[in-house]
Amino acid sequence: MNAEKIPDVIIARLPLYLRALQHMSENGLKSTSSQELGEKLGISAAQIRKDISQFGEFGKQGTGYAIPYLLDKLREILKVDRLWDVIIVGSGDMGHALARYQGFTDRGFNVVMIFDNDKDKVGEKIGDLTVKDSADLVEKVKTAGIKIAMLTIPASVAQDITDKLVEAGVKAILNYAPISLSVPNDVKVQYIDPATHLQRMTYYL
Repeated sequence: MNAEKIPDVIIARLPLYLRALQHMSENGLKSTSSQELGEKLGISAAQIRKDISQFGEFGKQGTGYAIPYLLDKLREILKVDRLWDVIIVGSGDMGHALARYQGFTDRGFNVVMIFDNDKDKVGEKIGDLTVKDSADLVEKVKTAGIKIAMLTIPASVAQDITDKLVEAGVKAILNYAPISLSVPNDVKVQYIDPATHLQRMTYYL
């Protein structure tokens, strides 16, 4: 299967399916249907069947999906059947919150380093992590072979830090800075700007 041929909009829905299935599993359910999943997520049953069938036949007509099997398959497809090391750049309020967040590990991610360019913050402890100097970012990230980074820094320095991350071999960046980043084709960027999402919602109020 060529990952590039699957539309990004489908990939974006897979974590929603994974989360719903995990919740069902925690509640003791062993099987589900596209109809039941759809009702939980507000997505049509037909859309769910179409999305999942892009990756193979994981359900049976009349019996639906075996939850443990589909969970394993979705984790495999999303490559979260392993633990990915992640770094955070920026130890302000958002960086602090992400570094302390307990929900990453059971979903496939392990925050291993946090960086900042503020000399007053370097050396500060955040949970089990010690804030490292951004000047050492390229060397430390490259040595550790880390592929994923989260940016919680001002827009004014985001591109410069992104260039350093690319140099260090990072291939996936979750960007909280309100700026579009320029990256090579083999580097994926996801943008999270809470103000943009709020503006999108106020349209409906």
